[in-house]
Amino acid sequence: LRSLNHCLSPPLHSHSFPTPTPSLPFLTEVIDNTLNPDFVRKYILDYFFEEKQNLRFDLYDVDSKSPDLSKHDFLGQTFCTLGEIVGSPASRLEKPLGGIPGKKCGTIVLSAEELSNCRDSATMQFCANKLDKKDFFGKSDPFMVFYRSNEDGTFTICHKTEVVKNTLNPVWQPFTIPVRALCNGDYDRTIKVEVYDWDRDGSHDFIGDFTTSYRELARGQSQFNVYEVRIMINSRGCTKTVSYVLELTSLFLITHNDLDIDCSTGNPSQSTSLHYMNPYQLNAYAMALKAVGEIIQDYDSDKMFPALGFGAKLPPDGRVSHEFPLNGNMENPYCNGIEGILEAYHQSLKTVQLYGPTNFAPVVNHVARYAAAVQDGSQYFVLLIITDGVISDMAQTKEAIVNGAKLPMSIIIVGVGQAEFDAMVELDGDDIRISSRGKLAERDIVQFVPFRDYMDRTGNHVLSMARLAKDVLAEIPDQFISYMKSRGIKPNPAPPPYTPPGHTHHHTQI
Repeated sequence: LRSLNHCLSPPLHSHSFPTPTPSLPFLTEVIDNTLNPDFVRKYILDYFFEEKQNLRFDLYDVDSKSPDLSKHDFLGQTFCTLGEIVGSPASRLEKPLGGIPGKKCGTIVLSAEELSNCRDSATMQFCANKLDKKDFFGKSDPFMVFYRSNEDGTFTICHKTEVVKNTLNPVWQPFTIPVRALCNGDYDRTIKVEVYDWDRDGSHDFIGDFTTSYRELARGQSQFNVYEVRIMINSRGCTKTVSYVLELTSLFLITHNDLDIDCSTGNPSQSTSLHYMNPYQLNAYAMALKAVGEIIQDYDSDKMFPALGFGAKLPPDGRVSHEFPLNGNMENPYCNGIEGILEAYHQSLKTVQLYGPTNFAPVVNHVARYAAAVQDGSQYFVLLIITDGVISDMAQTKEAIVNGAKLPMSIIIVGVGQAEFDAMVELDGDDIRISSRGKLAERDIVQFVPFRDYMDRTGNHVLSMARLAKDVLAEIPDQFISYMKSRGIKPNPAPPPYTPPGHTHHHTQI
């Protein structure tokens, strides 16, 4: 990113910037004279939920047209992953800027939204009549700012018109904007429009605003697209309402009917996917499940296991879920034994669309609800999570684990693939006990192992299943006992030895 200065400065008065070097693939526009820029230019990125997509944002104060960044003032930088942005509440991530020792560099707000398949564009033109005279000398210099509403009720800037100088009856130039930039293809989504009087120092005067929708705009020039802009003005101690008329004079819709196919690396039919369904051997997920499950199932009386998936769009409406039953049965997610789980897993890969972000907290909380209902020592719950290691809700997951440490439960995490597993090591808590909101977990309930450590060096997925199972299950007995001791729960008396009918039991001392 380049730095910027004024978030409301219209493009007509923005500086041009030299062509970016290969190391800087994306540049924003420059905004004049502000410490709180709101950038209009958006960038389309391919999002692969199974990959850790690292991003770096550098901000500069532009002093010249030089392509050499050292000629400009560095304002700060921050690092994150695309998954962090997508997985944040309302896909809006706020991070502090750093990079300058001993100096607070401010905050950057990053937001993301999945684009719809709408490829339409709209060309529209507006005019206004009798706008408020804001300048002491001369008339106003008005420009318009368009905002798209977000799912959480906030607004994101999506277009600014040029400034029309010295007039109270502006006619702005026609402009073309993708419909998905204006409303993400949702014709009924609110569009907010603000009108300002441009000032050279960046302190633009607010003239008024109105709201509409693309469905309304699509009616074109008509009575439906004549907007009354109202503003409250305090003059000599009295408050009065002033109204102005702003009108859509034309709108042309350009429709694109080209085929859009989205194929990500998460597609199970592709060999690059960790979920690839090879007809000749199990994938890493299935191998890890089989290795651990076949041992731990011996400690379950009925061999019925609830099996959940997280991070997928579900049929028929494409709803994104982070705790869906692999067998598709919301009322009864239980599968019969490990073979039943594997069957449900393979079937789900054919019916759901793998999709990010990757959130752990919902499944941790799901098991915690079961555990919270049975705290008398009669049951103990073990959650096995098999993951590629990319996590989008780290803070929420840490909080869920800290809360779960009070309950009769343990968590096993097996990391598959070649990603860095730093986040999983942190959740493991062997070196530093996990904490959330300043509160330490009562017990260490998480055990993490990377699946790749149990493959041979040729990478052909030959697995020492016994060794994997032994390592991930090694801590479970101590975790089980630590919970029972912390609650003062003692083992039940041993049942009397079984004596066949007609026989007398003899004690043998050894």
